[in-house]
Amino acid sequence: MALGYLLGGGVGTEPHGLELHRAYPVMQRLYERIADWTGLTVGQVLEDELPEPQEERQSVGSIRETALALSVHDILAEQGVHPSVLGGLSLGAMTSSCLAGALSREDLFGLLRAGRLCPDPAPSDLPHALAIAAVPAGQDVRTFIGGADGVFLAGDMGQTADGALKIYMLGGEFEAMTELAGSLPEGLVTLMPGRTIAQHTPLRAPFQEFVKPYIEAIQFSAPQLPVLSCLDRKRLTTPEDVQDLFERNPTTLVSLPHVYDGMHDLGVQLGVVVGPAIPAGLLRIPFPVLHIEQPEHIEKVVSSVYELGIEYPETGLAPC
Repeated sequence: MALGYLLGGGVGTEPHGLELHRAYPVMQRLYERIADWTGLTVGQVLEDELPEPQEERQSVGSIRETALALSVHDILAEQGVHPSVLGGLSLGAMTSSCLAGALSREDLFGLLRAGRLCPDPAPSDLPHALAIAAVPAGQDVRTFIGGADGVFLAGDMGQTADGALKIYMLGGEFEAMTELAGSLPEGLVTLMPGRTIAQHTPLRAPFQEFVKPYIEAIQFSAPQLPVLSCLDRKRLTTPEDVQDLFERNPTTLVSLPHVYDGMHDLGVQLGVVVGPAIPAGLLRIPFPVLHIEQPEHIEKVVSSVYELGIEYPETGLAPC
């Protein structure tokens, strides 16, 4: 009976973890180190309004989400709780690789900070968007979007808890996405407010090319704990596997079922979920999960692993 850490992706547009930061000195110390690595202030990492320019906003928001995930790991480690298996969506997969020792924390935050240097789209460029598609179970999402130019399948989130729907993320050109949503029954496709980057679609190729040299400069190592890929149905076992995930992530569809099914196959019986991209209670996951947002959630995880007899490493990896 193993313990899995399931880390959400996305960008932290809203502050999360304020109460955790106030309650745990280990989190406060980590945020001070992140500020040193990135040149941001602790306030910018934790709770300040995000900058307006697209890539700067993406950079700071990604740093915010990663800081929270690493903090939850470190808080639980202080309580003697360590993951047996790691995985996540997009940024969560990159953070999982870091927690498994495949790259240093400083390198990860350096990469996320470098993203701000990518040129923003020109005013003449077509705006992009993200949307959520809620498709009735048994129907193929591609039947709804297959003929829509400028719309791409970006993410598979799996079934809802009641099994009635399958949830997908779509990315594409804003006008095409708006037209698609308006042509379908209400609620089937809903644009996500404020999301102007078509993550995990071919439209993100310019960023992929920009960030590639920064990824190539990182000295990746083989993960020291099992890490599940969100891009393929497999474990990341070599330095090359990890680098490939980092390089393909901007333009490749992500799959949450790849991660939680892989965890289930490895014997995970309890999951710790960090990040709002995996909302509590919405999705069907093949093992119980505990979402961490408040200090009392830490206590719940610690008590649950003992009550359920969950097995996990006696010692964790030292932060690298």
